[in-house]
Amino acid sequence: MTAVGEEMHALVERLYPLCRSITGDGVRTTLDIVGEYLPLQVHEVPSGTQVLDWTVPQEWNIRDAYIADATGRRVVDFAESSLHVLGYSVPVAATMPLAELRAHLHTLPDHPTWVPYRTSYYKPEWGFCLAQETLDALPEGDYEVRIDSTLADGHLTYAEHVIPGQVPDEVIVSCHTCHPSLANDNLAGIAVATFLARALAQETPYYTYRFIYAPGTIGAITWLARNAERIDQVKHGLVLACAGDRGRLTYKQSRRGDAEIDRVLRHVLAASERPHHIVEFTPYGYDERQYCSPGFDLGVGSLSRTPYAGYPEYHTSADNPDFVSPEAMADTLAVCREAFAVLDRNRRYLNLSPYGEPQLGRRGLYDALGGRSDTKQAQLAMLWVLNLSDGEHSLLDVAERSGLPFDTVAVAAGALGAAGLIKA
Repeated sequence: MTAVGEEMHALVERLYPLCRSITGDGVRTTLDIVGEYLPLQVHEVPSGTQVLDWTVPQEWNIRDAYIADATGRRVVDFAESSLHVLGYSVPVAATMPLAELRAHLHTLPDHPTWVPYRTSYYKPEWGFCLAQETLDALPEGDYEVRIDSTLADGHLTYAEHVIPGQVPDEVIVSCHTCHPSLANDNLAGIAVATFLARALAQETPYYTYRFIYAPGTIGAITWLARNAERIDQVKHGLVLACAGDRGRLTYKQSRRGDAEIDRVLRHVLAASERPHHIVEFTPYGYDERQYCSPGFDLGVGSLSRTPYAGYPEYHTSADNPDFVSPEAMADTLAVCREAFAVLDRNRRYLNLSPYGEPQLGRRGLYDALGGRSDTKQAQLAMLWVLNLSDGEHSLLDVAERSGLPFDTVAVAAGALGAAGLIKA
């Protein structure tokens, strides 16, 4: 996992300089890079397309932007950081006094060395983001202002990667691709999702896993609109965001609160004894709020470390590759793998010999446990599985009620199934 953590961090560093938004070439380049790690099906949805209650906006691209003083020196330069321009800024080429320019400048007075992240997706506007200390150092006078951008009909771009399972029922894993140079809020989630997909591809999962790389809000809404007829296939889901900071893990439950993915994450995090928070669903945050909107009400939760807006660096230039750690991303990935291992094996069984306790010894089941350090625990797991295999209780129910590890319960179920005592 240490090596995988380093690889994920290298991917974050590579993606970090790109200027992403809800549309545009920055998203395409990001998906091209992710496509080097796993095959992607890329979708282009034309501007003006109606998607549920929304409309796909015009596509935004930017080539250059700066503020230059009277000597021609660039005091704010998009080439140094994609955060320096208000996202979706309309083009501008003008000279104006600082007093007039101030209305278009965004800073963080409480953190004078940081540059904020700001956008104006659905209202024509232009602006620059800069450090407060930079603004404070600007003398009065005229400044050349230029934003070389285009806002025109084009496409919204999103991508999918599908890992076929034994059944067509799906687990979706969703991450957002719309933020510019923000390492934790955006890129860490992309990296963890990518390496999670690579890990699952080496297995033969029970469920079909669909990874969705899409811009926040409008991207998830577009995906839902284009998949509404087959949405019943989605049985579980997880949104990944803020996946790389050093804070404790946070799982935000689905709107249902008792969806299977909620129970699995609660169980895995508690059993692992990792420091963590479990929080209730709120209709604010990342794209779990789209998947959990009442018309769809999917069992989709959200896994992060420190949640959105929960750390000072959130949506600022301080959310850089140094802010995320390989170890934290590796830990987030490990929890995802543990959770999906439980989800994939969580079945309901029926006891085929329900009248009295079947004789396990003559079937060689006790002998099969010989030499195990947890022999008594494994024997107890068999008895619990037999007792609760009434077609109503799942293996997760057995683990929770018995207090036994899920893996022990799953192994017991496998042994009992092989002996013909239970069936799925």
